[in-house]
Amino acid sequence: MRKITRLQQLFADKKAYVGYLTVGDGGMARSLEIARALIAGGVNMLELGVPFSDPVADGPVIQRAAQRAVANNTTVNDVLELARVLRQESAIPLVLFSYYNPLLATSSWIEKAKIVGLDAVLVVDLPYEEARVFNATCRQQGIVSIAIITPATTEQRLKMLVKQAQGFLYYACRTGTTGIKNSLPPDLSKQLTMIKQHTDLPVVVGFGVSDSTMVKAINQQADGVVVGSYFMKALEEGAAPVELTQLARRLWEGGCG
Repeated sequence: MRKITRLQQLFADKKAYVGYLTVGDGGMARSLEIARALIAGGVNMLELGVPFSDPVADGPVIQRAAQRAVANNTTVNDVLELARVLRQESAIPLVLFSYYNPLLATSSWIEKAKIVGLDAVLVVDLPYEEARVFNATCRQQGIVSIAIITPATTEQRLKMLVKQAQGFLYYACRTGTTGIKNSLPPDLSKQLTMIKQHTDLPVVVGFGVSDSTMVKAINQQADGVVVGSYFMKALEEGAAPVELTQLARRLWEGGCG
């Protein structure tokens, strides 16, 4: 009998509360504190962001965090080491969030990812047409490669993407870059309905989630929510780890009431 994965267990039991952090912003010890704070606040899946010098999919908050982390010489191997430490403490799914360039520049990263207990990888700028070998390599190592869907994804292209998709789908619910927004896009329900017509995989929604009202609306239609810029902005403005824990808990509990 095939062993159930941490991702499968999570989606079988509950909604996914995915927290993102740019690793290395403030140093590695600080990143470990932040990761622990998010988990203490109820985050049940963690995206560990590999800093990159040209994060074209990210808005100003995460761009600045990436710049600071790059200035700290944070590498893919540093992120994997953080994953190793977290895996000793927690059983939640861990996702490596990266642009393709840093992975290309890091030898044996996929083997290391398996060793440290990473569950999945999400590569922001790797298109479907170039992903076949990458996805196969991940599958061989037992690492899930996450596909990204956007409002610009046509139904025809969606059918192609879900053929390679593993684990869950990440629906980036806005075109453009990440960042804090005041409301959800009006076509969210329509888009989620279309996506779910073509796959049985769980769908999580991110890009701009910044209050409990958004969390509640997403959880009524999707299988989870991703929060990134909201947390990173709080940290940029000086939030202590205990304050981040409280912020994360309020956001989720308010959206699940």
